[in-house]
Amino acid sequence: MMSRSTDMTATPVLEVRNLTVRLPDGGDRRHAVQDVSLVVRPRETVCIVGESGSGKSVTSSAVMGLLPRNVLTVESGQILLAGQDITQATPAQLQVLRGHRMAMIFQEPMTALNPLMRIGDQIAEVFTFHAKQMDAAARERRVLELLTDVHLPQPDTIRHAYPHQLSGGQRQRVMIAMALAMEPGLIIADEPTTALDVTSQAQVLRLLKELSDHHDNGVLFITHDFDVVAEIADRVIVMQSGRIVEQGTADDVLNRPRHPYTQRLLDARPRGDFRAPALPESADTALAVRELTMRFETRSMFRSRRRSVLALDAVSLAVKRGETLGIVGESGSGKSTLGRCLARFNTPTAGEIELDGQTLSSMNRAASHAWRKRVQMVFQDPFRSFNPRLTIGRTLAEGPMNFGASLADTQVRMREMMQLVSMDASALERFPHEFSGGQRQRLSIARALMMDPEILIADEAVSALDVSVQAQILDLLESIRERLGLSIVFITHDLRVAARLCHRIVVMQRGQIVETGSAQDVFLRPQSAYTRELVAAIPGQAGEGGGSASGTSSAGGTSPAFMEARVA
Repeated sequence: MMSRSTDMTATPVLEVRNLTVRLPDGGDRRHAVQDVSLVVRPRETVCIVGESGSGKSVTSSAVMGLLPRNVLTVESGQILLAGQDITQATPAQLQVLRGHRMAMIFQEPMTALNPLMRIGDQIAEVFTFHAKQMDAAARERRVLELLTDVHLPQPDTIRHAYPHQLSGGQRQRVMIAMALAMEPGLIIADEPTTALDVTSQAQVLRLLKELSDHHDNGVLFITHDFDVVAEIADRVIVMQSGRIVEQGTADDVLNRPRHPYTQRLLDARPRGDFRAPALPESADTALAVRELTMRFETRSMFRSRRRSVLALDAVSLAVKRGETLGIVGESGSGKSTLGRCLARFNTPTAGEIELDGQTLSSMNRAASHAWRKRVQMVFQDPFRSFNPRLTIGRTLAEGPMNFGASLADTQVRMREMMQLVSMDASALERFPHEFSGGQRQRLSIARALMMDPEILIADEAVSALDVSVQAQILDLLESIRERLGLSIVFITHDLRVAARLCHRIVVMQRGQIVETGSAQDVFLRPQSAYTRELVAAIPGQAGEGGGSASGTSSAGGTSPAFMEARVA
């Protein structure tokens, strides 16, 4: 596949020549980026893919002139933005270039946006810095135009909202609007869809393609998700350990990869490979939920009066012993609220939760306290769920010792759990920041297993991980379930991951269950219109390798190419 409308003779909006960025002394390698060269042309989307530490985000930060001073330094090479070498630009020149010539869309808009400023004011601030001649009325008109361009509903209302009052997909659209404010020639998007559900992800990807065509800008898209690459890329660059190991058209790289590293990354992505065998009908029920309802009281967006939000609406389900039950749905569907209710982080408004035949409401104080030991949770972001001031050993020991375990028994248990999650015992003496994301997630699983739980709730436990690390964690969860006989409630917005790991799938929408069935039935023969929409929104469906920047989703109930599954 070649670009949708790229003129290969057009002057590049970005040209990187033999870029080398040096790391501080004492690291595991000398250079974060070494001898990297790439070109981005108008109306072209170039995707850089690779694992954490491959150098892809350092490359994008170098282009923006955002490398941390005295930590990462450009040792050699050129970064030409519309002919101007960024590596030689002064801070004042860089400030002019940012916004006018290039702009960046970050991975987590909630972190990038100012929580104390209204959306419209944050977009207008771009003009305050870069278009001082624009008066207030013109700024207001331009803000509304941008919010309309990115297809946000009711722009005149939403501009008064604060970031926390918008969904993740809406916040990302605001970031895109800010990036487009001065109509720069280059947009850099650093993992902009990683944390989004499949429908929000599909909307953002379509929006980026549409805006690239409309504004004639080039897009440098950083991602670890090859399915996103298949959906949006014109050309693909694969990086490993700071070097480019392969590059070419999306069709060539995705369908005819030459380098072993690229082949390994492609093989690691979930492909709708149904591995979980069907459980026997006679399997006991470990956890049952009956008519569970959760209602939150909150304030409306622009009024002082309180309003009621029904997060869970009479949800009923059962988890069998030794089963992995997947809970899927868009942001706001209620899946995480359900998980938090099961783990007793939230107290439901109505309904019952039953563990081994005993309802939570009928338990005495001691049994209710023991619930937290029997039902454990693995969170999406292990870095934030660990105390940064405690060693891993102290963190793992905390739970069992609070329940009366001796220090000697706890130390034995820690060594067993570290071995189970394939981590060296020496890690117990280190702190959370000393580990990679995948290692921290293994340690998070070890912490949950320290309590010898019967139910493990994994809430988006692999969504932020590279495909190869993601595959390792999924294999680990599968192995742990088989060895320990655990039941797992696996909450995810990634339908391919759910198909790969789960025996059964529960699809949620607006606090209700709209479909339940085996992983194969739900994904290959979806019954509800909503489930069909979720399946159709999965990126990269133009074929197993992708290769189409305008790939169409499957219609009706037919299964997309990726779900031509290999049943293990």
